[in-house]
Amino acid sequence: MKKILAKIYIWVLLVILYAPLVFIAIFSFTESKVLGNWQGFSVNLYKNLLTGNMQGNSSLLSAVYNTLLIALVAAAFSTLLGTIAAIGIHNLKGGRKKAITFLNNIPMINPDIITGVSLFLLFVFLRISQGYVSVILAHITFCTPYVVLSVLPKLKQMNPNIYEAALDLGATPSQALWKVMVPELRPGMVSGFILAFTMSLDDFAVTFFTRGTIGLDTLSTYIYTDARKGGLTPELRPLMTLIFILILVLLVIINVRQDRMNKKQAAQ
Repeated sequence: MKKILAKIYIWVLLVILYAPLVFIAIFSFTESKVLGNWQGFSVNLYKNLLTGNMQGNSSLLSAVYNTLLIALVAAAFSTLLGTIAAIGIHNLKGGRKKAITFLNNIPMINPDIITGVSLFLLFVFLRISQGYVSVILAHITFCTPYVVLSVLPKLKQMNPNIYEAALDLGATPSQALWKVMVPELRPGMVSGFILAFTMSLDDFAVTFFTRGTIGLDTLSTYIYTDARKGGLTPELRPLMTLIFILILVLLVIINVRQDRMNKKQAAQ
């Protein structure tokens, strides 16, 4: 009976999580402006999205471009900074290591609205012009701790003597880092990059407070503004569907590659 109830619970949870996504995907194949009103099968929304012909809503493509650009730049810098920070934290000892790890966890627990307001006030105090620069710096700030948490487990799994062995064999510190440690840490770095990219892609509160008044829109702020006007642009439905499929494919590829690597290591 417990197994049956556990399976029912899991399936109910999966339905609650994925039913809205399936619902949006289904209604992305109709031209109705109101979600839930089926007006016959059509792929015109996909054509409008891909060709940019969206009846005056071309700003959606601009928002998508801004979102991807900010997410890629923020994820790249977060991966670099987070990896370096993780190596530094790993080499600390005792209370200092616990204290820095605790400080690294605070931005992830802290509510986004507090982070957004704090960064907004900081940028105003430092007289940093709000726009791309402020948004990217803000995203790097809250994405880096996630990369640190992704890389630290790989450092714990790595042979602690491998770095010093490379130095004993004649490698310089930089060569030992890039040719010995980075390949060992690459799975954690890739996971951290994807997590940082996803967090940046999804963020609203921090972006809203740090984008300024120059009209910079990401996908989240565009949807917020669009919803306040009394409705959502129909082309958002195929866009959400394509993003979900892309992330799903990436996760499948990453998991398959990880399984193959684990099998090869087990065979060796």
